[in-house]
Amino acid sequence: MASSKSPRAFTSFICQSCRQRLLPHPTRGFSTSAARKADGPPFPSHDSALSGLGALSSSMNSTSRRKGFNNTGDTNASRPSFMEYLDAPAGDLASVLSQHAGRNLNAMDTKPHRMHILATKHNTHITIVQPTRAASQTASSGVSGTSASAADQKKMVDVLLSLSAGNIGFRKAGRGSYDAAYQLAAFVLKQLQERGIASGIQKLEVVLRGFGAGREAVTKALLGAEGRSIRGKISAVVDATRLKLGGPRSKKPRRLG
Repeated sequence: MASSKSPRAFTSFICQSCRQRLLPHPTRGFSTSAARKADGPPFPSHDSALSGLGALSSSMNSTSRRKGFNNTGDTNASRPSFMEYLDAPAGDLASVLSQHAGRNLNAMDTKPHRMHILATKHNTHITIVQPTRAASQTASSGVSGTSASAADQKKMVDVLLSLSAGNIGFRKAGRGSYDAAYQLAAFVLKQLQERGIASGIQKLEVVLRGFGAGREAVTKALLGAEGRSIRGKISAVVDATRLKLGGPRSKKPRRLG
């Protein structure tokens, strides 16, 4: 009895054309869908890599926020686009220039005035300084733009007022007292009102120098009733006292008695 041979044994005796006819035919003649792989679970290596990158990016964003870096998305969302400026009406300057742009254009006009206070143990000096400008543009200089000479029109003025305790009647040791400094500060603030200087001050910086009694006296005058007209214009208080660190040997202190 002859044993039955497997189908693989007959494959070598079938020609190529017959072999193509024996293959199973698809149910549809043409396929309209793109070829793709069968749905299955994602590769674990790719999934772990994506999760690792996501964790890294989130940690970097949180670190940048803690360090103070700005978020690009938030900045672009809060900042108006250029198309909004182009679509704005031509005559409406307020819609074209934002508040920050208008403030930058007037940056030169908002330079602060300064009140320099030099308080030593012997005297107190107060000097009011403005940004350097022509004398014809300063009301307290007494120089007008029409009747002034050519030399006066070219003159530049920065110091508006400079007084010390000796200018208001204090002499010798009395010039370094607390009362002398307080009366000097009240007199200077009154002169700012009478000469019209206070009306031209938009911002005022107070620069303190020295540790004399006038340091606290002028501060009390600015915080009191004498400084109510100019107190709201103070934008900064600066300490410019010179401190000696090393350097040459100091002078021998004077000993009385």
